[in-house]
Amino acid sequence: MPLKKQEIAKFKQRLEELKRQMTELVRGVSEEVKSADDSKGYSQHQADEGTDDFNRTISLEVTSKEYGILRQIDRALEKIEENTYGICDITGEEISIPRLDAIPYATMTVKAQEKFEKGLL
Repeated sequence: MPLKKQEIAKFKQRLEELKRQMTELVRGVSEEVKSADDSKGYSQHQADEGTDDFNRTISLEVTSKEYGILRQIDRALEKIEENTYGICDITGEEISIPRLDAIPYATMTVKAQEKFEKGLL
């Protein structure tokens, strides 16, 4: 059963809020990584420098993951505008409401997502 306009409006609001939160998070981590380079000095211990490099690497990985989620959120918002939200990009089947409740930016059914992650699609 296709989603009702009221349900889609609720998901759109959640997606827009998620996008705002993710954008702030990515911006904060990006600023943190940039400012870490500025504060490096010659008096810092090598072990501290190694820890800083490790933390910067972790921050960059987190940022990369968040960018991926931001792209998925943007795609879900596009689907709302195209009137295809809740329909799997791969199979054309409806995405279950419990899945959308858990992951409002899901653009694939669970089965399609599993095949995609295994490289079968």
